[in-house]
Amino acid sequence: MKTTSVHGMWSSRLMFVLAATGSAVGLGNIWRFPYITSENGGGAFVLVYLGCIAVVGLPILFSEIVIGRRGRMSPINSLKELADDAGASRAWIGLGWLGVIAGFLVLSFYSVVAGWTLAYGFDYLQQLVVGAPPISDPGQTFENMLASPGKLIFWHAVFMVLTVGVVALGVEEGLERAVSVLMPTLFVLLLVLLGYGMSTGHFQEALGFLFSPDWSRVSGSMVVTAMGQAFFTLSLGMCAIMAYGAYLPSDVNVPRVGVAVAFSDTAVALVAGLAIFPIVLSFGLDPEGGGAGFIFTALPLAFNEMPFGIAYGTAFFLLLSVAAWTSSISLLEPPTAYFVEATNFSRKQIAISVATLTWLMGLLSVFGLNIWREFTLGGKDIMGAIEFLASNIMLPIGGLLTAVFAGWVLSNRITREELDAKMPAWAFNGWLWLTRVVTPIMIVIVLLGLIGII
Repeated sequence: MKTTSVHGMWSSRLMFVLAATGSAVGLGNIWRFPYITSENGGGAFVLVYLGCIAVVGLPILFSEIVIGRRGRMSPINSLKELADDAGASRAWIGLGWLGVIAGFLVLSFYSVVAGWTLAYGFDYLQQLVVGAPPISDPGQTFENMLASPGKLIFWHAVFMVLTVGVVALGVEEGLERAVSVLMPTLFVLLLVLLGYGMSTGHFQEALGFLFSPDWSRVSGSMVVTAMGQAFFTLSLGMCAIMAYGAYLPSDVNVPRVGVAVAFSDTAVALVAGLAIFPIVLSFGLDPEGGGAGFIFTALPLAFNEMPFGIAYGTAFFLLLSVAAWTSSISLLEPPTAYFVEATNFSRKQIAISVATLTWLMGLLSVFGLNIWREFTLGGKDIMGAIEFLASNIMLPIGGLLTAVFAGWVLSNRITREELDAKMPAWAFNGWLWLTRVVTPIMIVIVLLGLIGII
């Protein structure tokens, strides 16, 4: 059993929790969770979602950490070594490749969308610092940005440079230093925005909007939605947590840090809702499905009218950019770690090469928004098709195989040693039963729901 990774180690349990939380908290987490909570029964949805975190999210989160920490290498090589030790087929390295490729695809379009947040953040910063004119027609401004390949490519490139700049420096000098600054910044921004939301006079209404339980909304489709959110919100199925787990010290209790990550991720989503929805209610805005159309077209209308709206808008888009940045570095780390192990090139050379390929892949999403707008795949634009393949098919399959590997391929001795050697028998057997039986069934249900079969 290796006790350290060749790539470096987190200096403490807190650093791992911050890094894994940063991986989990992303653009969809800041906006989508509050929106689907309000649309699916408020407090009733939150309770169902928390139950899904327990039976779907945590078992796979623990599994990824266990696999990563036991292997102490990139996800691909960790799976290869652990499969060999267990006398299992080396075909299990396919799980590592599946996660790495899925993460590559996700990062390719995620970087494009994150570039939008940088562009808007820069616009608001100009308004705040040098008195640039406000965005008078946010809808037209957003359309003009999407119609401009040059602008999209520029901000897509800026975001990838920010991402590779962290990963190229390694675990201690890059990832850990970044999350030690970015995550506290994210938390402070959230609290500032929450404080403003509490001052609008609509905070109590927002609490009711998000948390008043509407049990009539509980249905099969709502449960599938909650399971899907629980799975995706923790950044599972892309081997990111597996890679981060490889750098976790051996004396750290996996269940404790796993629960801390899940709690922090959920708390960020809920606080974001309480920060944003008072503004939504104050100005009678229509969420429009909770997507980019709302963030980049409707919310700026409120920022133009509300007191200190320019400062709020600057902080809001900075928050989105930070959330995207911490997620993106976790997606670039697994392939970088693998090729560092597999070649004689330096980490900087590998990180730049992988980032360049990702940036080039992202150009498909850029052009799909303008010059190739008429081109569709299965009724979806290029970005939508890539997102569907990665998020709706590859990630659930990756999570399913992770649960099977941890529950059925790894020996009980190994999993118990990695989870907590002093864990009570009932707790370990409960995790094992969830990982072997319940979680795979739930993921299959999520997968069938995502591809439209149920």
